Amino acid sequence: MNHDRYSDAYIAGILAESRTIAMVGASATANRPSAFAMKYLLGKGYQVIPINPGLAGGEIQGRRVYASLAEVPGPVDIVDVFRNSAAAHDVVREAIALKGKLGINVIWMQLGVRNDAAAAEAEAAGLKAVMNRCIKIEYGRLSGEIGWAGVNAGILSAQRPLLSGRGVQDHVIAGKE
Repeated sequence: MNHDRYSDAYIAGILAESRTIAMVGASATANRPSAFAMKYLLGKGYQVIPINPGLAGGEIQGRRVYASLAEVPGPVDIVDVFRNSAAAHDVVREAIALKGKLGINVIWMQLGVRNDAAAAEAEAAGLKAVMNRCIKIEYGRLSGEIGWAGVNAGILSAQRPLLSGRGVQDHVIAGKE
């Protein structure tokens, strides 16, 4: 797969089919990107499992923190990597080893994280891979919510956005409710 560009259908399919995200590198510090992403994804109905060995046994946003993927009871659809590009390879190898036990389908490397060798290993093991993309930004972009923040999506449309049952300003990805 060409990891320089992903189709909207590929990303939307992952987001619509997934329910549980293991966030490796989750932070309890409120102004860290992983904290923003976790709060947003929880608000969209995803189950988010924080993974951080330094905070293991504690809680982040009311969710129990695990030291590693191996400690997570499962299931996990997406492993979201909030670690640097070099560390991503070890995370991917752990996810591959646990994919049968946890039901892992996707490796998602956050914005600024790219490891082509790790992505190739993930795909060879039957996992989907996304690199250098923020799961929060992609959800917001594909649902239309990102436009509310003043970001110009470059699309003019008279088509009404798909709304959830939770309110007027809560868009959803098609197939995800």
